[in-house]
Amino acid sequence: MTGRVLDAREREEIRVGMATEESFADVGRRLGRPRSTVSREVGRNGGRLRYCAVKADLRALARTARPKATKFELNQPLSAHVEARSIALGSPTTIAVELTRAGGIGGDTVSPETIYQGVYGHGTRGLATGLGRHLHRKRSRRKRRFRAGEEPTKAGPLEEFSLITLRPGSVEDRIEPGHWEGDLVIGAKNASAIVTLVERTSRMNMLGDLPEGHDAESVLACLIELFERVPLAMRKTLTWDQGREMSRHGELAGAVDMDVYFAEPHHPCQRGSNENFNGLVRRYVGKGTNLSVFYQKDLDVISHRINTMPRRLHQWESAKDRYDAAIVALTA
Repeated sequence: MTGRVLDAREREEIRVGMATEESFADVGRRLGRPRSTVSREVGRNGGRLRYCAVKADLRALARTARPKATKFELNQPLSAHVEARSIALGSPTTIAVELTRAGGIGGDTVSPETIYQGVYGHGTRGLATGLGRHLHRKRSRRKRRFRAGEEPTKAGPLEEFSLITLRPGSVEDRIEPGHWEGDLVIGAKNASAIVTLVERTSRMNMLGDLPEGHDAESVLACLIELFERVPLAMRKTLTWDQGREMSRHGELAGAVDMDVYFAEPHHPCQRGSNENFNGLVRRYVGKGTNLSVFYQKDLDVISHRINTMPRRLHQWESAKDRYDAAIVALTA
């Protein structure tokens, strides 16, 4: 049976085929290989006129040699640049985009995944150790991804409510503005919290302080105050997780004239925009800190900073640009 990798005998057969001007398809049929396999082999080794079986076999052996040096190990200026930008709180995606736009360093560019691998390699892949603490979520290693059925399925302590499956289908398309996602960011020892809200289409955010705790009454008052900043045309739905702090969701819906929906238990991906935003907020407030030290004016400064920063998903426009444009379109 033909192996996955071409061997020296097959490469010699390919050389003979190229010398006698056989087609790739004919050579493939003779070897029991797809035409594309023969075509790639010849193309990466000089083409029809320059193909040499011996040199091709030596190159193949060199490519399979392990361990391989990473780009960071082979290009020290590239490594130093990525380390410096990471320490300056640049995300791997942003660093990769900047490198691509600049044409790389020494001709080398890297993907975000390559940077993540270097960071989580802890000094074994050409980047310095400890860079994980400069990432958005400050992880020292990658988070384990659970398979379906592995996570707990305990429901939240809410009474009658509308599950996310009842939410209008138009919300998923992110075309119609005015649909929000919300959550709490919890401080040290579960003693403090702030409210986070994100508009799904523009990713415009609002942050709210909870100086008297994060019980249902405090969260209700904070959300009403925040949504009073939002034009009525931009108040359509709010999606939250099934937390005790939203037990007064019926009063909230009536007070701000919005429909409130809840994600399924332990399904943060159903509120993906808000989860990603919470990770971004953590860069400014930090995990394991006392969030009660942040007054509303402090949170407004953080919110404004994030709302006005260029975003790749908006072709480097800001969330505020998109949000303002949506308001103009709705009220024109």
